[in-house]
Amino acid sequence: ENYEQAIGAGGRGVKASLAAFAAAYDRARGIAAAPAGDKAAAKPAAPEASPKVSGPETLLKGWQDLAARVRALPEPMRDMAERGLKKVVDYQDIAYGGDYLDRLDRAVALDNAEHGHALSIAAAKHLANAMCYDDMIRVADLKTRSTRDRRVRKEVGVKEGSVLQVTEYFHPRIEEFCGTLPAGLGSYIESRPKLAAFLDRRINRGRHIRTDSFTGFAMLWFIGGLRRWRRRLLRHKVEMEHLERWYELALAHARADYALGTEILNCRRLIKGYSDTHARAQSKFDRVLSALAMLEGRDDAADWIRRLREAALKDEKGDMLDGALKTVATLGDSPAS
Repeated sequence: ENYEQAIGAGGRGVKASLAAFAAAYDRARGIAAAPAGDKAAAKPAAPEASPKVSGPETLLKGWQDLAARVRALPEPMRDMAERGLKKVVDYQDIAYGGDYLDRLDRAVALDNAEHGHALSIAAAKHLANAMCYDDMIRVADLKTRSTRDRRVRKEVGVKEGSVLQVTEYFHPRIEEFCGTLPAGLGSYIESRPKLAAFLDRRINRGRHIRTDSFTGFAMLWFIGGLRRWRRRLLRHKVEMEHLERWYELALAHARADYALGTEILNCRRLIKGYSDTHARAQSKFDRVLSALAMLEGRDDAADWIRRLREAALKDEKGDMLDGALKTVATLGDSPAS
């Protein structure tokens, strides 16, 4: 409903856009398009075949070992775990995939079929997203992949043999700059406001980079290649510390309240984007989880965390979340349901 309202507010091509959105929404839910006027012909779309994995023998052996671990997981969560594993391996490497499954095993150990493995499925999804955070390295890597060039050519409609010029826009801040430095050096700069401000005045400005030129492409290709050292960088250290706090918080609550632990895992949906967008998203995430202390011991704690999360997702300014938090603050005066 929120997307449809946003489309309607645009005021241009609303009817066609709403129709296209509705069709895409149905397809995303696994409904194949039926002939016009023949709703009875609609049927579930066939799942896409998994692409064949290829590469050096040593890496294939590592991948096969990880895939075997996924096949040993409870059946209801295997699909999500496989998708998560593919994502983190593509993001970093085979060893990172092993880290992902090690973390996932902690949720599996607390789960059971009685709850439909909802905790493990949520962990499989949101752990992968948390481990594949957007940073300068990730953005540069995606913008220099051959698949991106093919996609842009297809979307723009460039004919075969025609020259395509692509200009990428970047606006790094001192936070992104420090995040790509070794953890010790990045922390050293951030802990010195005058030095950080001095560097920010020289870094914090928009840049247009032509990735169809050798210089522009090579610049981004070099930054993307830094991923082999990502684990030593400040941003990775910060993200992994945040991930562990969130994950341990969810698992700790799941031991006493399964539904609440699952909802805490789902709160990771709030964190997304890059740069300023990421900072705003993390602020909302922190505000939602700040209600845990007020909901302690309530039978409806999971339901309230879900309501707070949905309020944060629906309202960009955060007014709905503020109102919901005020309501939660008054619950201490009433008995738990």
